[in-house]
Amino acid sequence: MKLNVKRTCQIGFAFFGILLLWQVYDSWCPTFLTDLFAHRMYGLTSAELKASAPENILNVQWLVGIIMACDNLAALILLPVFGNLSDKTRTPIGKRMPYILVGTFVAAVAFPFIPLFFHQNNIAGMIIMMGIVLIFMMMYRNPAVALMPDITPKPLRAKANGIINIMGYLGGGFATILGVFLKLSDYINVTDRSTKMWIIEIPFLVASLLMVVSALVLFFTIKENKIEEEMKDELAEGERLAAIENPATDEGPMSPANRRMLLAILGAEFLWFMSDNAIGTYIGNYVIYYLQAASSATMILTLGGGLASAVGFLIAGGIAEKIGRKWTVSIGLIISFLATLIMIFVRPTGKVVGVNGEFSFPAILFGVWALKGFGMALVHNCSFPMVVELCTSKKIGKFTGYYYAASMSAQTVTPVLLGLIFMKTGAWGALPVYSSILTVCSALVFILLVKNIKTRKIANASGLEAFAEED
Repeated sequence: MKLNVKRTCQIGFAFFGILLLWQVYDSWCPTFLTDLFAHRMYGLTSAELKASAPENILNVQWLVGIIMACDNLAALILLPVFGNLSDKTRTPIGKRMPYILVGTFVAAVAFPFIPLFFHQNNIAGMIIMMGIVLIFMMMYRNPAVALMPDITPKPLRAKANGIINIMGYLGGGFATILGVFLKLSDYINVTDRSTKMWIIEIPFLVASLLMVVSALVLFFTIKENKIEEEMKDELAEGERLAAIENPATDEGPMSPANRRMLLAILGAEFLWFMSDNAIGTYIGNYVIYYLQAASSATMILTLGGGLASAVGFLIAGGIAEKIGRKWTVSIGLIISFLATLIMIFVRPTGKVVGVNGEFSFPAILFGVWALKGFGMALVHNCSFPMVVELCTSKKIGKFTGYYYAASMSAQTVTPVLLGLIFMKTGAWGALPVYSSILTVCSALVFILLVKNIKTRKIANASGLEAFAEED
């Protein structure tokens, strides 16, 4: 049993498009919203407010959190729906592909309108466009993620998940590079924005174009129905070799042991996404408004974290083979906790280096982000396969929905909760404290409640041989 690396990379183009769009969305939209709400509440741009009353920037973060959370609330409802629907869909191009194609093209058309409405100071139009993008990305996301386990035997899914995550991080890295050269702070911090529209529009246009390209690559290279038929025997063997306590069945309820395992994984996942999304949502504002550094620093930070994540994804499968997925995830959570703990002690440098008065960026954060990126790569690489390990091939979309329901629940709660904490404490330093507490709680849940069941040995492949190409 060998992993077809070429085909797994082709599936990874779906993840390339997903992470490319989300990186642009998460990096730009919270700052857009902060600026719009500052203008509505105080009659000033966020740059003017930062100069005159910087503490009031924190007072709008709960509103930013509500808008970001509303999107995630819709995802919480829609992800399981589209996962379940795609499980039951049968078409000549496969069960996942129709959702991937429709979701991609509608989201790609709507996405560039987000900065256009922001530029016009039209908050309603911007929020509507964000909602449309999110709804159709949910149509795309669950089926796209479910495609990998559909055609990958269970013992090889951790390695396959590492590959598709690396493909995804290439997409996120591309968006990050755009942000290095097209600095959002160069738009936010100027008085006359009329000539700077291109700074915020180009990243959204490029993301839309590349997302369409990635979906077309996926469509022309992955023939779902044909591959599933070819892989039928290996998929059946994979069911026998699954790393679960009791075999999964198509009919009847889950066994008590498998149900406990599922709930424990999803509970820990909820907590680590509460932590991770808090930083993902607010890091752009943290850099611009607290550290008072250029927005390009956030992009370089993200790029460094992405490179460390790629290393984590490359080695996570091998680590899991030796010590099991549970301990691989647990190590990742501990590393991530240490990173957020260090972040608590970071302060603005006070050294002016930018033409608009920006401070230099604290170098220690690059090390923090590398640690965090590596740790969370170990977590994400092994956690999703652990969830879909607990079901048969007929329920992969449904269980993918469970996985994303837990993550989206966390991402619905955390922006609002942390926004309220910011308003109450008046301190940006609440961000790493909040994240640290949730990460250590997640690690405790996972270590204490999840069992470590190693995948049984694969007969015809071990180590790097499992990555060999199929003939």
